[in-house]
Amino acid sequence: MMIQVILFGYFLTCVSVDGFRRTPATLILRDVPVAPDQSLETLTPFVPPSIPDPDAILLEAKVSSPQIPDAHVLLHADCNEQEVTCELSRYSPHGPQEAQEATHFLVSLSVEGGEFSTAFILQTSVVERDHSTLIQNKLGLPLSPSGTLLTEVIFLVFSHIKSVSAPLRGDVLLYCGFRQQETPLAQEVAVEWRLQHRGKGWKVFEMKTRLDDAEGSTVVLAERKGSSVNASLVVGQGDASLTLSRLKALDEGTYICTVTLGPFNAQQVIQLHVTQPPEVSLSEEKFVLKTDPPQTLSCHCSKYYPLDAQMEWWSLSPEDSEPKLLLDQGSLSSHRQHGDGSYSLSSHLSVPSSVSPGTRLTCRVSHQALDAPVSLTVVVESPTQGSYWWVLGFLIVSVLFFHQVMT
Repeated sequence: MMIQVILFGYFLTCVSVDGFRRTPATLILRDVPVAPDQSLETLTPFVPPSIPDPDAILLEAKVSSPQIPDAHVLLHADCNEQEVTCELSRYSPHGPQEAQEATHFLVSLSVEGGEFSTAFILQTSVVERDHSTLIQNKLGLPLSPSGTLLTEVIFLVFSHIKSVSAPLRGDVLLYCGFRQQETPLAQEVAVEWRLQHRGKGWKVFEMKTRLDDAEGSTVVLAERKGSSVNASLVVGQGDASLTLSRLKALDEGTYICTVTLGPFNAQQVIQLHVTQPPEVSLSEEKFVLKTDPPQTLSCHCSKYYPLDAQMEWWSLSPEDSEPKLLLDQGSLSSHRQHGDGSYSLSSHLSVPSSVSPGTRLTCRVSHQALDAPVSLTVVVESPTQGSYWWVLGFLIVSVLFFHQVMT
């Protein structure tokens, strides 16, 4: 079953080096595949204006070949309270081009809160002109009798993930795929992955190969050790995904996948978050009160990433029914950074000798890599009990010794 999707967005026109003029626009996607069991009663079909408006920007596109993966999520995005972002702009193919009548547009589509993002190239269809043909005022292109600009999707780059988290020292796969129309635009394809982080950018991986699988045609440049793209998947499935092994903190950031096919290229952006939960430990397994000056109990939070970690001390005395957050949260050490980019932090609690035996002292650590805070507890023990048994043992040994000597 095929259906159409109506998307409202903005047509972007460059007006300066760093600015764009945004003009409301409508994109109608036709021939979007829909599962047979999906109800179409709630979908509103596109009805062209009774009188075509040459000022309106209405782009009508066929997406049957190549199909836009997971385009069906666009049908019910509004019902699921998901915002759809749609931006359109004129596109100029790069490299030497023969004179042609077709005009191209770049469309970027994404669904907020959903795993859907794609960028594709539209190519205008030939419209027979006569004295009655309307011309779109802004674009200067001929319109169809219904007042739309007829186009077709010829090339697209997509991803089903926009953000991914992976553990420090682990591996991750950043997905990026591409499709082209049945009549190939080109046989040579180039894949480039770049990383941007904290205002800086650099190339991670680059590959050039041929889709006709010509032997010896693949050229690879891996700038980051442990980065790879499977050339056979690029050729066979249009899968340009990047694998990164042995992640470091420096690998975190915004990854840009650019696929170039002949004179056309499009991109996808994926956020990589590197995380590592902390290892939490206490300096004492048993805490026995002494009559000396205040003792120190330390809580160690080790090898976590990113930086922010919260450490709290809680107390539950035998007289209390609920634990209490201690007003004196002790002293924090400075952050220590390790070679892999992870951090360590310690909190030192001064325990007065006046604390009641049986009191439970708890160190609670919160961090974004943890599903729930980690709590470690130690029970304060009285020195009297330990001293009593030691004295009793000494007396028993002494009595037995004197009894042995006297006899």
